[in-house]
Amino acid sequence: MAARPLVTVFSLSGDKSGETALPAVMTAPLRPDIVQFVHTNMNKNKRQAYAVSIKAGKQVSASSWGTGRAVARIPRVGGGGTSRSGQGAFGNMCRGGRMFNPTKTWRKWHKKININQKRYAVASALAASAIPALVMARGHVIDEVPEVPLVLENAIESTKKTSVAKDVLAAVGALDDVEKAGDSKKIRAGKGKMRNRRYVMRRGPLVIYKANDGVEQAFRNLPGVELCCVDRLNLLQLAPGGHMGRFCVWSQAALEELDTIYGDSVKRIPDAIMTNADLARLINSDEIQSVVNPAKPQPKTYAPKLNPLRSIVALEALDPFAASKRRMAQAASKDREANKATLLKKKRAARTAKKVFNAQGKAFIKEASKQGDVCANGFTIE
Repeated sequence: MAARPLVTVFSLSGDKSGETALPAVMTAPLRPDIVQFVHTNMNKNKRQAYAVSIKAGKQVSASSWGTGRAVARIPRVGGGGTSRSGQGAFGNMCRGGRMFNPTKTWRKWHKKININQKRYAVASALAASAIPALVMARGHVIDEVPEVPLVLENAIESTKKTSVAKDVLAAVGALDDVEKAGDSKKIRAGKGKMRNRRYVMRRGPLVIYKANDGVEQAFRNLPGVELCCVDRLNLLQLAPGGHMGRFCVWSQAALEELDTIYGDSVKRIPDAIMTNADLARLINSDEIQSVVNPAKPQPKTYAPKLNPLRSIVALEALDPFAASKRRMAQAASKDREANKATLLKKKRAARTAKKVFNAQGKAFIKEASKQGDVCANGFTIE
């Protein structure tokens, strides 16, 4: 939560023109769970009722054929001569039948929310809007903004031209967020694009004023920019999507008005559950440790038994000789693996030499086995 006593007030040209006290509501505790819950239920209050037709799936003359025909007892369309004849009807499992539990217009569409919860959520959203880290985490581009919360002098409420409004936002570094919202405009995915909600766009700054002297007309046409009167702060605008940290541009009168809206005699500012958030220091303090129960002894744990078929250490406890034998086998296996390349090279060399001798022998046999004329030298036997 913000803890600065004073915030700077900027002129329309971006220069510092004064200071004002930070409203007490800006120091309210941050409760994202309450903000999310209230936003979810508030968002349901603008829904319109929808339902299927009461007659849908029932506008056909059909009756069951009963038992004895080896078919299901679902109602079947009467008549003949078409493919529709004899088809199942009415049931939600049948083609063209009614749906199960048809939607009704008298469903409970809207939700009531406790007023204290709504006020708590708005106070948390206001406090979160004064923390730059949460504003940036929500996606707003505030790198050039000199201070958060951004407060402008009351002349902003009498701005009537959009061109002047753009110049004011550019002077205080807030135009980048407007351009980011404008660049994000895209066609919606799905059938909503056919139902008068064709485009989607990110949210930009929220301009909060006290009196509308033309500020609505000046800012409303800028992409992503929304406006709100300080007397009608809306959680749906302060925390879109249930996410705290909306980038707010305040007029000085609107910011000072918060002290008259929130206080002991009007809307009460919620108190923090813990005044000291250092939980470890609290638990380990002498005051708490002196009254808490002593630590309970933990049950004795045993290491899992080792399998001697897999672990040499376990095998050595049972049979040292077998463990030594296994170690020797492992060492021999490593030696074989290390000498594998040398043995392969030796065997391949021997195989190559053998192939050479085999080739010579085959050549000799081939030469010796040639057939010739035995009578070439006559029949004289010497």
